[in-house]
Amino acid sequence: MPHTQQQAILLLADGNIFYGYAFGKTGTATGEICFNTGMTGYQEVFTDPSYYGQMLVMNNVHIGNYGVKNTDVESKTVKIRGLIGRNLEEKFSRYQATDSLDSYLKVNNIVAIEGIDTRALVAHIRTAGAMNCIISSEISDIEVLKAELAKVPDMDGLELASLVSTNEEYELGDPDSTMKVAVLDFGVKQNILNCLVQRGAHVRVHPAKTPLNRLKEFNPDGYFISNGPGDPAAMPYAVETLKAILQENKPLFGICLGHQLLALANDIPTFKMHHGHRGLNHPVKNIITGRCEITTQNHGFGVEPSAVRDNENVEITHLNLNDESIEGIRIKNKPAFSVQYHPEATPGPHDSRYLFDDFVAMMKAN
Repeated sequence: MPHTQQQAILLLADGNIFYGYAFGKTGTATGEICFNTGMTGYQEVFTDPSYYGQMLVMNNVHIGNYGVKNTDVESKTVKIRGLIGRNLEEKFSRYQATDSLDSYLKVNNIVAIEGIDTRALVAHIRTAGAMNCIISSEISDIEVLKAELAKVPDMDGLELASLVSTNEEYELGDPDSTMKVAVLDFGVKQNILNCLVQRGAHVRVHPAKTPLNRLKEFNPDGYFISNGPGDPAAMPYAVETLKAILQENKPLFGICLGHQLLALANDIPTFKMHHGHRGLNHPVKNIITGRCEITTQNHGFGVEPSAVRDNENVEITHLNLNDESIEGIRIKNKPAFSVQYHPEATPGPHDSRYLFDDFVAMMKAN
């Protein structure tokens, strides 16, 4: 049973209407609807900057049942615009938890709706594709909601990375380390930085629009290009920076948005996916080793497969076994590589952590 009887409405851009109950902050929220199939790690998902601007459907039946904890975050604040669930739980059982999901959403000003048949909703999104939507627990007039929804811009063409990037440089790790990594922050997840620091790197994180000259002042041994939200094709400033970094011939590693930007820097176009990949159980094959990895993914854009295969300077390293989308590339004549998925995944799986080891080995060899 819902913890409140206050009605809430979910309206999709294609006119479909779902009725449920209010959860979290009372209000109205808009954005692109997407779904995540993970059964755990909901707090890490909510705080992932790559979800900025999106309305998230959590497909597991119970979300919130183990509460929230201050350390289970990928950034300082919740980044989703709104939350949609079947049973959003106010009570929780984990003794380490510091608060309930309901309180957590209220503190972060997140509007949510529960009591939705998420299986039916996800099945519809898989068929119809990603689209904008609106949730409201304060407006019941459907025509008013339609008018508000019509004002929401499409994700295709939106530059959002600079909105979630750090405003100031900061450093992590041992300043006396002999291995330095310059990170371009387009919405970097905390555990990516943790994975670098744990391997002995001294990391400096830079704002999204930092020019190469400033990055070089750190005298890095390698460059990391982060994940983040929005359309990579709307980031020509980042593409130009990557082209300049590639001329340095220093090791470069990109994840998710960083993968897409590396492709664009090599004249490989990106495209808006039908409904994206988001979850903790996506199978990916490493073409180089022949091994399969179970991966965490969160992206609504991809790199054009035919353009990758036609590019004589780029080699495919990883393929998605569900749809054969491009999950990893490396530049043949440069020490640069990237993956579309998230090897730093928390709470897991950890199948792909070796990629950080590969990056470290590349820097040491270089």
